[in-house]
Amino acid sequence: MASASDLVTQAKEAFIDDHFEKAVDLYSQAIALNPNNPDLFSDRAQANIKLHNFTEAVSDANKAIELDTSIPKAYLRKGTACFNLEEYYTAKTAFEAGAALAPEDARFSEWIQKCDKCIAEEEGELVTPSLKAPRRATLTEIVDEAPKESDQVNTISSEVATTAPAKPKYRHEYYQKPEEVVVTVFAKGVPADRVSVNFGEQILSVTIEVPGEEPYVFQPRLFGKIVPANCKYVVLSTKIEIRLAKVEHIHWTSLEFVKDNVVVRSSNVPSGTQRPSYPSSKPTKDWDKLEALVKKEEKDEKLDGDAALNKFFRDIYSDADEDTRRAMSKSFVESNGTVLSTNWKEVGSKEVEGTAPEGMELRKWEY
Repeated sequence: MASASDLVTQAKEAFIDDHFEKAVDLYSQAIALNPNNPDLFSDRAQANIKLHNFTEAVSDANKAIELDTSIPKAYLRKGTACFNLEEYYTAKTAFEAGAALAPEDARFSEWIQKCDKCIAEEEGELVTPSLKAPRRATLTEIVDEAPKESDQVNTISSEVATTAPAKPKYRHEYYQKPEEVVVTVFAKGVPADRVSVNFGEQILSVTIEVPGEEPYVFQPRLFGKIVPANCKYVVLSTKIEIRLAKVEHIHWTSLEFVKDNVVVRSSNVPSGTQRPSYPSSKPTKDWDKLEALVKKEEKDEKLDGDAALNKFFRDIYSDADEDTRRAMSKSFVESNGTVLSTNWKEVGSKEVEGTAPEGMELRKWEY
């Protein structure tokens, strides 16, 4: 069996020979052996960029940055991928972070200027580019060279080979209001710590990693832009519910981006919880009734063991007042999960000591 270093050497050779799919496969094998190496994710991101797999490249670059925030090339590759996804604000932020780490690298300033130009075009403004003498790129910079206008990567290129997608493990669906889109991934019994959800300007990334199973990744480029800071999600016993805050109150004709999308703008935006109705040849659905039905099914669901206990505590918490919630959170955290109190007067003024079950010993672990 090849070592991780051998696989990396082979991957670099494949990349140099323009065998980018092979490079991605070899980097994936190396990551399986060494999953905490940020350079492997950063290099696989670059191979994915060459394949026009921009959402995968963003995911790899994010993982590299998560493992090590001091790698300039990870920010460069994240910015490059986001730029080609037309997420210019996110791309600019990544380039600026990379420039702060490597101020001598002119590629970052070149990319930032490109982002400014595209942002200005989106906003209908003009930006006067600063005059700066071009710098000759070194050999090590050629791979990540900022593209000219004439050879910029086309994100929707019809020349990119595609394969039939595998059937997803978890089913998903969505509905929308004027101000948000609600996406539901039906993943029953998945622990919250096994779910990762990230938001970009126009990207949703959902990853579910269950031990002993292939990771589930759902990473669409969305129909329209969203406000990441206002997006949120919750992991329930039967599903993952994701709420995407729209930048514009327009009707999304699909969840995922499609070239030449038709945008339907709402002239009268309903307020409150009223759901909009749009012309359609399909039978209309009563989303309020459907949502109420799902909530009723969750409430009436018969669970066993830990799942039933977790649902019981969750129901108590959701119906509790602010003091009760504070008491439950404080007692659970301070006791390392061994005490759950609903009496804030009792636990609010003192630290809650952990209590081990009979026949067991409570220990504190050093990390």
